[in-house]
Amino acid sequence: MPARRKARKRALDVLFEADLRDRPPVEVLAGYLDRIENPRPAHVDYAIDLVEGVAANLNRIDELIASYAEGWTLDRMPVVDRNLARIAVYELLYVDEIDDPVAITEAVELARQMSTDDSPRFLNGLLGRVAEYATR
Repeated sequence: MPARRKARKRALDVLFEADLRDRPPVEVLAGYLDRIENPRPAHVDYAIDLVEGVAANLNRIDELIASYAEGWTLDRMPVVDRNLARIAVYELLYVDEIDDPVAITEAVELARQMSTDDSPRFLNGLLGRVAEYATR
């Protein structure tokens, strides 16, 4: 698995736990980092950036997801999909070195592995609309 995909998966794990436990993502991240053996794998730094970035911009990210998720509210989305969307929207808006198609493809691929059969198509459409908005 490529390093950035591993980082996205780890960020998803942290955001998923924070979402389910209704805890701040940075607090869950701190506990997660305490459990990792040193030296940390290299991809952990990007996972930290993702979690901290999503947490710092959560209101704006959720606002965009809610605006572009046709027929879905944030609360109705599967937890995995909601948090994959958060990671991808963060990358689309705030991480210049990640191309938009890469951010979308990575979210879709993780959804294919970890969520429902409909999730890849749903996320692809949602993230495509957000990417279109972001490039205006």
